[in-house]
Amino acid sequence: MTIQLSKRAQNLKTSPTLFLVAKARELAAQGHDVISLTVGEPDWPTFKAPSEAGIEAIQKGITKYTPANGTVELRKAISEKIKSELGFDYTPKEITVASGAKYIIFAALQMLCSPGDEVIVATPYWVSYPTMIELADGIPHIVECGETENFKMTPALLERAINAKTRAFLFCSPSNPTGLQYSAEELQGLAEVLKKHPQVAIISDDIYNRLVFDGSKIAPHILQVAPELRDRTVIVNGGSKAYSMTGWRIGWAAGPERLITAMADYQSQSTGSPSSISQHALLAGLKTSEADIMQVVQTLIARKESGMKELSTVPGFKVAEPQGAFYFWVDIKSYLGKTYQDRVIRTSKDFCDVLLEKFFVATVPGAECGTEGFMRLSFAVSEDTLKRAVVRMKDFVGQLA
Repeated sequence: MTIQLSKRAQNLKTSPTLFLVAKARELAAQGHDVISLTVGEPDWPTFKAPSEAGIEAIQKGITKYTPANGTVELRKAISEKIKSELGFDYTPKEITVASGAKYIIFAALQMLCSPGDEVIVATPYWVSYPTMIELADGIPHIVECGETENFKMTPALLERAINAKTRAFLFCSPSNPTGLQYSAEELQGLAEVLKKHPQVAIISDDIYNRLVFDGSKIAPHILQVAPELRDRTVIVNGGSKAYSMTGWRIGWAAGPERLITAMADYQSQSTGSPSSISQHALLAGLKTSEADIMQVVQTLIARKESGMKELSTVPGFKVAEPQGAFYFWVDIKSYLGKTYQDRVIRTSKDFCDVLLEKFFVATVPGAECGTEGFMRLSFAVSEDTLKRAVVRMKDFVGQLA
């Protein structure tokens, strides 16, 4: 008997970044010195306090099921953190904790979308957004935002995109993949449009909002400029980036109680409760890691400056200087149409494939983020590692005819 897969399974796409990570590891297992600049994963360890708290959880037997939406203690701590950062009060019932911020977004979309509903996403986007919308039976309404728009949604484009089928607007600031962030003025412009369309929910992916380079504690937020949108905004965050807790798989959302309750019920029927060990670790991180985050930001600023300098030496590369997160968004259009040996480099995927297969540097093609002619590089690596990668890139482009 041949197992018949569902239509959903037949249409499912592998995460491009995780596929590239696997491919890079396969080449490394063959003995190649692969430099991976793909996955959005900090190279610094989880901070001391949450690490020790995780060990404590195991030693003290804090290893059982918790409520599906997380412990009350952790949700109260998240509420206090949001209050200190954004100035808004959320009750524990308006907060849910799950197995990673990625799953939080997935659950929110599942609870918001009915078949045929549209979710607006601007290019370039995080690679998983469109597929997660599709898995919720929604339709990704992709809005092209290029260099003219500085790779960000504008009020005019947002207004044009909203229609009777629009269910939500999903965005990330600072952005994965560009590292650019929305200013308070830009968010105000978007908010003025959204106020006119009360049926549109807002999903604000804030996973990088503590990793900003202008001296601010936190990136500008849409609720700071338009607090009246609070009742239809879901703010998403987690331990992965600022706290370097990627493998702990712990994220959270705050928003209107009706939606948060639905998300928690959905979690209860799918993943169950998030890891009790990870929750205990995150609780310690939220309470003690402020100085650690500030030090990480200084490290990233130094890496950004060093990386910008190195990339400027590659002929034909144009780089958007990031304002946060840890990505370089590199314009490689001048190399499309050229030839490496007998292979024509027609797309960003071609460029990145050759860079990985022949020069052993793994990067993310811009096409996977909805924007052709670019590639994304993570600088959550040492300055020396990035310098070595740039040497290989220069070697590659020097051989293009």
